[in-house]
Amino acid sequence: MDTLLIILNILVLLLMIGILYRMQKKHTSFTKRVFAGLGMGIVFGAILQLVYGSTSDVVATSTDWFSIVGSGYVGFLKMIVTPLIMVSIVSAITNLKTSSGLGKMSGFIIGILITTTAVAAVVGITSALGFGLSAENIQLGDAEAARSEALEETLTQVEDMTLPQQVLEFIPTNPFLDMTGQRSTSTLGVVIFSAFVGVAALGVKKKKPEQAEFFNKIVNTTYSIVMRMVTLILRLTPYGILALMTSTVAKTDVDGIISLSKFVLASYVALLVMLIIHLILVTIVGLNPFTFLKKILPVLSFAFTSRTSAGTIPLNVETQTQKLGVSEGIANFSASFGATIGQNGCAGIYPAMLAVMIAPAVGIDPLDFAFLVKLVLIVAISSFGVAGVGGGATFAALIVLSAVNLPVGLAGLLISVEPLIDMGRTALNVSGSMTAGAVSAKLLGELDVEVFREKADEFADVM
Repeated sequence: MDTLLIILNILVLLLMIGILYRMQKKHTSFTKRVFAGLGMGIVFGAILQLVYGSTSDVVATSTDWFSIVGSGYVGFLKMIVTPLIMVSIVSAITNLKTSSGLGKMSGFIIGILITTTAVAAVVGITSALGFGLSAENIQLGDAEAARSEALEETLTQVEDMTLPQQVLEFIPTNPFLDMTGQRSTSTLGVVIFSAFVGVAALGVKKKKPEQAEFFNKIVNTTYSIVMRMVTLILRLTPYGILALMTSTVAKTDVDGIISLSKFVLASYVALLVMLIIHLILVTIVGLNPFTFLKKILPVLSFAFTSRTSAGTIPLNVETQTQKLGVSEGIANFSASFGATIGQNGCAGIYPAMLAVMIAPAVGIDPLDFAFLVKLVLIVAISSFGVAGVGGGATFAALIVLSAVNLPVGLAGLLISVEPLIDMGRTALNVSGSMTAGAVSAKLLGELDVEVFREKADEFADVM
């Protein structure tokens, strides 16, 4: 009986994929197809949970099959991340007249990412205090206890590395290893190695222009091929979002969400406020925030459903360059840095909220001004260092909590709502990187305003 039900579920998913394919053939805009996939995924996932239950074998097996489409799509995106970063950064740098603009560009992007993370910490603190969150009011079950023990063990990995040691982890001592993504800092390692190649090419351009010209032709040809691959993969976005969202909703622990509803609500209020701050920053530099939001929504939707900042890099870069008018270099640097440094959601809001929640459990007044200032500073600094140890929000929380002498095990109390919160955090991370890209490009005069002003739907044929 279960086998027939699983087959039925797969057929329903295939039917919805067919609907999305028909929309594509009718040249329905990319944005509308993405949100159609998102909507159908939410409805289908909710039906599966209502009928079978989130922990049933039918749901587990069905979503395992769905992962061929969902996780398969994410896998293709991860496949193209390294080639895209390498060829795009090398191409962008070789097109510069001098290497002096490289430092300025990187400084702007990293500065915006770190500053917005500090602001995100303040937003997270305010939300936690406003909702009166406290870890003392949360019950510890078997799953939470196991998670707490795991976090205590993981803490030793973080404590063994000082901030200077974490920074040294950025250096790509073996660039070929980083190309395989085996290190937590692989993305940054690829960025740094590619930047060195580009700067070296600029030096060759002065002394041996003929050789530099030949190298540029190879880079430009490779870039064209890689971008074509990106376009082909991104056409699968609506299908990937459909499968990912269906699986996420079907397996969501509703009881856990209800018991921690106040924390979930406080988290999403903070995430929404920070998104508004991103739009304010865009407005300050003279860009229309509504145009910006409309064009980045498909990217945020994918980040929300997939929960991967690194996997979103290709879509992030494509949207920044083709829809926002950001130059290739800034788009690639902001997308790459934003996936590892200064993550507003994972390294900003989340650890700050946890610290405020846990503080009363150990006799610390969460309203103490000195404690709050110290917390914001540590969040800002550690948001740079998190890239040295990897692990996203978990490691960010471990670093911050241990730095302010709070018990990290209490963070395990939120395990039941972790996936739901992580969806919003990832989307905000990506929003932060795209904001850093657009703002930096505008300030440095590397943003095509005409492209930015174009209607989002005019790019439907590209996808």
